[in-house]
Amino acid sequence: MRFSQDFAPPGQGGRRPGRGRAGARGPLGALATALALALALALALTGCGGKTEATAPSSAAKATADRIEPLATTPNPRLPVTVKSADGAEVTVASTDRIVPLTGGLSEIVFTLGLGKQVVARDITATFEQAAKLPVVTRAHDVSAESVLSLKPTLVLAESTTGPAEAIDQIRDAGIPLVVVAPAKQLSDVGRRIDTVAAALGVPDSGTELKSRTQSRIDAARKSVPAPAGGRKKPRVAFLYLRGSASVYLLGGRESGASSLLEAAGAVDAGKASGLKKDFTAITSEALAKAAPDAILVMSKGLESVGGVDGLVKIPGVAETPAGMDRRIVSIDDGVLLNYGPRTDRVLSELIAQLYPEDGAGT
Repeated sequence: MRFSQDFAPPGQGGRRPGRGRAGARGPLGALATALALALALALALTGCGGKTEATAPSSAAKATADRIEPLATTPNPRLPVTVKSADGAEVTVASTDRIVPLTGGLSEIVFTLGLGKQVVARDITATFEQAAKLPVVTRAHDVSAESVLSLKPTLVLAESTTGPAEAIDQIRDAGIPLVVVAPAKQLSDVGRRIDTVAAALGVPDSGTELKSRTQSRIDAARKSVPAPAGGRKKPRVAFLYLRGSASVYLLGGRESGASSLLEAAGAVDAGKASGLKKDFTAITSEALAKAAPDAILVMSKGLESVGGVDGLVKIPGVAETPAGMDRRIVSIDDGVLLNYGPRTDRVLSELIAQLYPEDGAGT
């Protein structure tokens, strides 16, 4: 499943119902089933309010969240190079003059490696400032093969969740080198994805440098988690996926993609801890009561789609949770939350800062 920001989380960066050429499912792949269930049920939302105001992202985080910080060193592609695509194909890349990354997460890596000037198009989930003026080659969250081919790319980067499969086939049949990258599922995937993209671009040394920089920053962010004091327990955090315009209200489980972030922030994934083994399930009062979250993690656009915190606590069962009663909501930008890329340290720092504001964490 590949979400896009006006219907689903990007991250991997973006993801949309369906499968890519390889037939693989992403970290949120089984979400298609849950979405269908949620849409079929057409959940009617009613409920009551809570107590205190939600935690808001810091102004500093908002100012930097949609900008890429490229490496200081200039990349020097060594081409041609032959790499193995995640769908099993052997792909030879002879030029990186015109690159089309088909997810926001892949765009983020390419730009951070220093090859942003060679990118000629973007997917709708590439929200950062440097990519804003590029033409969008997705239509209703599907890749438009015609739009991609019209730009005469020399390399297309996709994920195994990118689709429809017919579009991927059409691009490859036109003789365009297309490399499929396995989607990110957790923090441990960050380095692997950077290495994979860097290899396809012929800049493995830049990949090593970026991987080292990213990991050191993630490690520093993890160290900012406050030590438990006074018998304080780890906060239980539920990841909710919300799209009010489509009546989609889902509770994240073990495979939602958020678990490793929450755990790195010193929290417990409430959905996972309550026994939810799938990626997402339709929100019910019973499921929320079992999860019993102390805080709720949402994507910014998802929160907006339900009318902010006031609308969120009207979803059945939310107001009765500890998080709902305290209106303890953590909101992170859609364009970065589940990307697991070079900006993951910022996501983790913001998550920590919002979870432990009384400790001055993440600053």
